[in-house]
Amino acid sequence: MQALLAEYLPILVFMAIAAGLALAFVGASWFAGRQKPDPEKLSPYECGFDTFSDARHEFDVRFYLVALLFIIFDIEVAFLFPWAVSLGQIGMFGFWSMVVFLGVLTVGFLYEWKKGALEWE
Repeated sequence: MQALLAEYLPILVFMAIAAGLALAFVGASWFAGRQKPDPEKLSPYECGFDTFSDARHEFDVRFYLVALLFIIFDIEVAFLFPWAVSLGQIGMFGFWSMVVFLGVLTVGFLYEWKKGALEWE
């Protein structure tokens, strides 16, 4: 049992160092940063509207559409990393499969661009 627990010691040391660094970084940013909030800092910066308490309040969904499209294209582009790593082993079939995939991705991106889904007004 002691030998088994001794194998986990490096993991515990790693977790302790990671937690210590995280606390040190957060503490350093809090200590070094200015703590002077003003109305500009407290204003909404992502969705463009103030917070509200009623869930039935109408709001603009354009932010969510752009965010969803970003996530979709970002995740599809993430397929390029494992493909690039294994390109030497998958051969020409894998290469042309990715070319077709990127073609479909490009057509989808151009369609969204032409439809104006990426415009914010």
